[in-house]
Amino acid sequence: MASPITTSTGLGSGLDINSIVTALVGADKEAAQTQITTQTTANTASISAIGTIKSAMAAYQTALTALGSTTTPAFTAYSATSSSSTLTATADNTAVAGTYSVTVQNLASGSKIASPAFSGGSSSAISSGTLKISQNGTDYNVTVGSGATLQTVRDSINSSLQSKGITANIITDTSGSRLVLTSSTTGAGSDLTMSGISELAVDGTTAFSSSSTAGGYITQGADAKLTIDGLSVTSASNTVSSAIGGITLNLGAGTLTGSSTSSTPTTITVASNTSGLQTSVQSFVTAYNTLLSAVSSLTSTTTDSDGNVVAGAMTYDNLPRSLQASLRSVLSTANSGSGSLTVLSQLGVTTGTNGQLSFDTTKFTTAMSDKGLGSQIQSMFSGTNGIVARMSAVLTPYTQTGGILDQRSTQLNKTKSQLSDQQDALDLHVTTFTATLTAKYNAMDTLVGQMKAQATSITSFFDSLTASQS
Repeated sequence: MASPITTSTGLGSGLDINSIVTALVGADKEAAQTQITTQTTANTASISAIGTIKSAMAAYQTALTALGSTTTPAFTAYSATSSSSTLTATADNTAVAGTYSVTVQNLASGSKIASPAFSGGSSSAISSGTLKISQNGTDYNVTVGSGATLQTVRDSINSSLQSKGITANIITDTSGSRLVLTSSTTGAGSDLTMSGISELAVDGTTAFSSSSTAGGYITQGADAKLTIDGLSVTSASNTVSSAIGGITLNLGAGTLTGSSTSSTPTTITVASNTSGLQTSVQSFVTAYNTLLSAVSSLTSTTTDSDGNVVAGAMTYDNLPRSLQASLRSVLSTANSGSGSLTVLSQLGVTTGTNGQLSFDTTKFTTAMSDKGLGSQIQSMFSGTNGIVARMSAVLTPYTQTGGILDQRSTQLNKTKSQLSDQQDALDLHVTTFTATLTAKYNAMDTLVGQMKAQATSITSFFDSLTASQS
């Protein structure tokens, strides 16, 4: 027959010591553990919620940056299209509808010069001194120390002049290795020269020849030449912004160089940018609604499978509500400096009861065609005090380094660390308390066992005495 006494049962008392200790420790631990678990769950949810808001704001700011770009404006009233892939055009709000025939004779080019040839390659010794590189009447001095080589001179030029648009490299031809300087500055009169160190000197007037060890210019700076509707135009740059009012021509990287000519005209067409403006407004509406949905999801309540109402991670937090109110205030404030266009509703953009924006494209088209508001949209959105700028101003206190969200994250992570310390302390207390109770119950069990043994001995004595008397 198996023994009724288990390993957790006291040999002396017969009590289930492990169960008793576990129950007592559990009762002692329960309140503190419940508090730590509840606070940890809430803190973890808050940390995740702040991360969600940060990600949503970052995405919204990226969208705002694209919409507010000055290099690729999203809200121009007119769009310019080109019949050529090598000549493109962009329009601003001062453009007018029209068609232009553009013929490019040659592109603007920059200066490139080559030094005299060196037979020793990139390690050729160069005399110390000050190398003077000149362009457009400006001198740039590069110090050449003792022990310099063609390669170290190249590196010194790149280190000091790359930001000026002047770069150097070493090219080896049949005559030897040469220091070749290239300028990103284009236009006539932008030729480079080198002086100050005789073996590197290039005067910029002598044409380079690979059959000679002498230096010279490989290309000279030249203006772009083109005609617009038969009118001759020159430009120091391949970006021509002053020839046609409101239009910037980008001559690009076509096959034309130097004195090359082309008789094929490119047609530039300027027309109202209704579809482009609609796309940009829709992009703004979508980006705003995405941010608002992300924030709203953190404050909304749900119902679980048992019918209990479950609060969102930030339902009782004022931060998301404050952010939402600030964003809505930008939309509800009348815009100044946009002529007769002052509120988004004129463009078919309205706010619903849930705070989300809706876009009525039919009303937008009417505003463009019948009311002629296209030229005012850019000022409303990306002007100095436009919607994009004011939205960005609202987000900055939240998203900047050390801002509201960073401060909240720091506090939540501090709380997380404190809760972890509390859990460690509680775990240590449980271990200590378990050991203490186990020792006390084991001591009690031992005492009970001793008392039982004494009782058995006394009983046996009296039984023996009774038997002898009988």
